[in-house]
Amino acid sequence: MKIAIIGGKLQGVEAAYLAGKAGWHTTVIDRNPDAPAKGLCNEFIQTEIRLPKQLNSMFGSFDLVMPALENDVVLDALRKHVPQTTRPVLFDFDAYALTSSKADSNRLFMDMQLPLPAPYPDCGFPVIVKPNRASGSQSVRIIHDANQLEPYLAANAGGSVTQGFVDGPSYSLEVIGTPGNYHPLQITELEMDPDYDCKRVLAPSDLPANLAVDLHKMAVDIAEKIQLKGIMDIEVIRDDSVLRILEIDARLPSQTPICVYASTGTNMLPLLADGYLGSRRPAQPSSTNARGAIFEHIQITPGKLSVAGEHIMSSAGPLQLKADFFGADEAITNQANGRSNWVAALVITAPNRKAAWDKRQSIIRDIMAFFGIEDYSDPYPAKITP
Repeated sequence: MKIAIIGGKLQGVEAAYLAGKAGWHTTVIDRNPDAPAKGLCNEFIQTEIRLPKQLNSMFGSFDLVMPALENDVVLDALRKHVPQTTRPVLFDFDAYALTSSKADSNRLFMDMQLPLPAPYPDCGFPVIVKPNRASGSQSVRIIHDANQLEPYLAANAGGSVTQGFVDGPSYSLEVIGTPGNYHPLQITELEMDPDYDCKRVLAPSDLPANLAVDLHKMAVDIAEKIQLKGIMDIEVIRDDSVLRILEIDARLPSQTPICVYASTGTNMLPLLADGYLGSRRPAQPSSTNARGAIFEHIQITPGKLSVAGEHIMSSAGPLQLKADFFGADEAITNQANGRSNWVAALVITAPNRKAAWDKRQSIIRDIMAFFGIEDYSDPYPAKITP
């Protein structure tokens, strides 16, 4: 199987990693000559993807095309000029258009009477403000009073979503399939850095069984409502006994698919491709015999090891996959001999989650000892007090 992965940033890293695990031949296409996914593929093509003539000739030798970016110009060109009848494009353009807008998504949740954080001004402070169409944690802000909020809203009229802040653990779930045939996969737990960028994914999650059932049902109900054809992830936050939906995204996410693969052996990319190729392969179980797994990002600077959100990986240049990295099963990293500044995404597994955490602690100690590091930082978002 030969796959063209369009976009070499963090989604491209995820796609290249999963395609490699499936034994596929991977070509990453990106305009950045130092795209992070460049070191994880069989071939790399540096180019802009804009012109119809270029698209028709470029994809002739591939079995699959995987958009792994959120560039509207590129996505529009792919939709118009790469016909699904000649080679599948693993992307639901209609579902993505809806889910890429937090405001449109929230209206969908309200129409479906699903729980979400209360909108401003129907909530008290603090509030969380998110750009309507930005990805992940980009430009997320916590605001504590109206004197701070009103000028911000005036300056960003129509371009942001404001909701009551919920201080609780976050969880993610992917669902794959087509109308009437959706398969929720493994629920993962997310931990954030101070800027609400995900720094660590853990599996299996600690979500109680009754809430896991609720999350599976919400994910499938939303997928049916939007008539998803492909993959979608849903992120929620636990508010006591209620899961409140933060966002959905109809595209291959980053971080969680690798953690699910490490924990269960379920590779989302072949499952996604099966749906487009008409395969009848049954969905793999999401949690049976699941191992403990941790996927987290670390940054090394002289004398310091920091755990941080995935943003540290996006500007690290070409990354490589290294096995048995200081005891970690694998690392996606730009670490090299003589380099004093580097990053790594660690993949750590063990028979259960506690054992995985104990192993992780040993790995961090070994890295710090090897490089003579004494300063360790693993910050979380500041606690919100009444």
